[in-house]
Amino acid sequence: MFGFRSLPPIDCTIKYKTEGERVKQVMTTKGPVTQKGRDVRDRIVREAARLMQEQGVSSTSLDDIEAAAAAGRSQLYHYFSGKKGLVEAVIHYQAEGILTSSRTALGLSTWEAWEDWRTSTVRHYALHSCKGGCPLGSLASELADTHEEARQHLSLNFRKWEQIFHDGLQAMKSAGLLDDAADPERLAVVLITSLEGGLLMSQTHRDVTYLDVALEGALRLVRHHARAEWERPSGWR
Repeated sequence: MFGFRSLPPIDCTIKYKTEGERVKQVMTTKGPVTQKGRDVRDRIVREAARLMQEQGVSSTSLDDIEAAAAAGRSQLYHYFSGKKGLVEAVIHYQAEGILTSSRTALGLSTWEAWEDWRTSTVRHYALHSCKGGCPLGSLASELADTHEEARQHLSLNFRKWEQIFHDGLQAMKSAGLLDDAADPERLAVVLITSLEGGLLMSQTHRDVTYLDVALEGALRLVRHHARAEWERPSGWR
């Protein structure tokens, strides 16, 4: 129905141009061994993520990050292979926040859960005046065409997010809430694409209506596959 191919299985391996590049990445990104070290590394990543979301990756310097995190250059290079390694850590940090909340908050395996997800997502961005957009989407728009490894990390994490949507829809199909024609894989693509597009338009126009309409349209497509014998919650047209 959608006219695109089934997605391949998720490959969690980040591709490196050479084995030497892979070894260099492993050797130059050190994990802290003490609680104090972990606290310093976490603070650096947290402040870097905040600055990169507020002002962009290219406009965020190592000096900016050091000042915000109250860290020295030697500490930064001890834990990260320069700005490139720090950007990858920020991608992981932002993704973990999104994926953790998506996995645990709602379940997304009932009609009510999907409606709650839409309502809470729209309310969240309305409360923030549609500023900031999606942390992963903002990074992708800046890095996807210029930093291949960052693009791969972002792609992997978007796929993980998409998989959460897929698993919820598959659970609904297995429970008999969706008909046999429903394709959870393709519906998950529609949902995450509508979410990202709606966030971008709402951020640009400072109007959450774009996000609300985009998510309603995506969920209407899911509702098209509802089995007639299952009563839909109020508000689902």
